[in-house]
Amino acid sequence: MSEAIATAPLETTAPDTSRLAHLGLAAGLLLLVAAPFIGLYPVFVMTALCYAIFACAFNLLLGYTGLLSFGHAAYFATAAYTTGWLVRSAGWPPELGVLAGVGAAAALGLVVGFIAIRRQGIYFAMTTLALAEMAYFVFLQARSITGGEDGLQGVPRGKLLGVVPLAGEPHGKLLGVIPVPDDVVMYFVVLAVFVAVFLCIRRIVHSPYGQVLKAIRENEPRAISLGYDVDRYKLLAFVLSTALAGLGGSLKTLVLGFASLSDAHWSLSGEVVLMTLLGGMGTFAGPVLGAFTIIGLQNLLADRVGEWVTVIIGVIFVVCVVAFRRGFVGELLAWQKRRANYTSASAASKDRAP
Repeated sequence: MSEAIATAPLETTAPDTSRLAHLGLAAGLLLLVAAPFIGLYPVFVMTALCYAIFACAFNLLLGYTGLLSFGHAAYFATAAYTTGWLVRSAGWPPELGVLAGVGAAAALGLVVGFIAIRRQGIYFAMTTLALAEMAYFVFLQARSITGGEDGLQGVPRGKLLGVVPLAGEPHGKLLGVIPVPDDVVMYFVVLAVFVAVFLCIRRIVHSPYGQVLKAIRENEPRAISLGYDVDRYKLLAFVLSTALAGLGGSLKTLVLGFASLSDAHWSLSGEVVLMTLLGGMGTFAGPVLGAFTIIGLQNLLADRVGEWVTVIIGVIFVVCVVAFRRGFVGELLAWQKRRANYTSASAASKDRAP
């Protein structure tokens, strides 16, 4: 009985970090909902959300499975080109174009996964990079479909389900009745998809399958000894990651109206690694914060410093690695954990005092 009484205060004095995390996510969602109405440029926020989806997909592979891919831009671009060509040239509705883009990215991920998944460490990373460079060459040469160096331009947004126009007009009206500002309909479609992807990844990570992925990340030989077919688990995680990365690419094409070779360039594969590490690898909100940081810096500094924006982002990355090794969100969570441990230790010492 005395032990129970002594330990009881520990549960009440420790801060509820889970509650703080939920409050932070709720505040972020409210800010995103209000963004078009408080002066933030909808196209910029939509673009950042598309890259946030891309970064979250990559984090599922790196942060929770422990697989570093240097070729994720290939899946982003595959979906972007597939959606763009089908919507523009084949006249498909946007929702079917996006689904086709996601399917194409997942199919490419399945093929690459079969080849690369049995490799580990740097060999896996180099294999994904080599295959992604092959995809880049295909996009460059297939000018009749991708437009080559000119890119695939003039992709219309169309109408969602044949009813809701995604290309808003100034002072336009939804269904001829409700006044809607320019780009707002498309904005909330992208936001809804982003929230769905975010919740889907949280569900995957907290599922029994996600627990196996984390076991593989921490100690793959032990996971094998427990009887898990780790290659099958890693392959499924790889395909899921590529499919979600493709979803970001498809939406980006509809938002901006074009797909280009920069979507398939190796530098974009490096940028998504930077987004994930900057925000916090292995956290849910980290890749989102990292994506908004990188896209925001690129938009803010591009007209002022030109190509030096890459150097500035590189310096920020180095500073982050040195000072914030866990990323922004990772360091915040670590601080909360240290504070909780300190509070618990202080409460325990007070209870033991005569």
